[in-house]
Amino acid sequence: MSRPVIGISTYQDPARWGVWEMPAVLLPAAYPRLVRAAGGLAVLLPPDDARDAARDTVAALDGLVIAGGADVEPARYGAVADPRTGPPARERDGWELELIRAAIEREVPLLGICRGMQLLNVALGGTLIQHLEDHTGGTGVFGSHPVTPVPGTAYADAVPETAVVPAYHHQAVDRLGSGLVASAHAPDGTVEALELPGHGSLVLGVQWHPEMGEDTRVMAALVRAAGARAAGARAALSPRTPDRRSRAPRTPVS
Repeated sequence: MSRPVIGISTYQDPARWGVWEMPAVLLPAAYPRLVRAAGGLAVLLPPDDARDAARDTVAALDGLVIAGGADVEPARYGAVADPRTGPPARERDGWELELIRAAIEREVPLLGICRGMQLLNVALGGTLIQHLEDHTGGTGVFGSHPVTPVPGTAYADAVPETAVVPAYHHQAVDRLGSGLVASAHAPDGTVEALELPGHGSLVLGVQWHPEMGEDTRVMAALVRAAGARAAGARAALSPRTPDRRSRAPRTPVS
């Protein structure tokens, strides 16, 4: 059986390699490595501002990951920027918000990681806390803390116990977007996972960085949902095998 195709959003930044220094499409290698470890086939999605690019891209996928990264521009959720909020990444915000909306519309399974979870919340009308403390291990260093699932949620189905997770963020979900529910919390009450129950596919966001740890269960939940969707699509496209018993007898040719 072929592996489900999981698209991962990327971003454009200046980069240097060999004798070259120029804009490059970037993504930490840990993301596709986690997708592969969970049984998926990873493809990278560079920003594309063409009309309907996000819809066309999502239509070619079995599942979608919105990766972590820069702070979401506060104007996206009607707020004034806090001095501690990072510079805007407008092109990336626009691209990933369109991917999220297309995935929800087409019922393509979706996983938002850190910034990706925050963007999912913003896409559905929610807001963000622009700064909090003690959710990193220091500048450029991942911290860790326990996350406790909310019973009865899709996240709890994937990870039923309190788990220690790798974390690096200074922003978090404030007001939940339309239809979203919190499905895990940190000890200080920070929303650490959210999801969209009652949707036709898995829509899940986690505030931490599963790609920086060894636990594949969150990504495996996405890959399973993507595989089920792909199998359903293949079944719908397959021609039915005629039932020989129901055929009318042929009339002999004289």
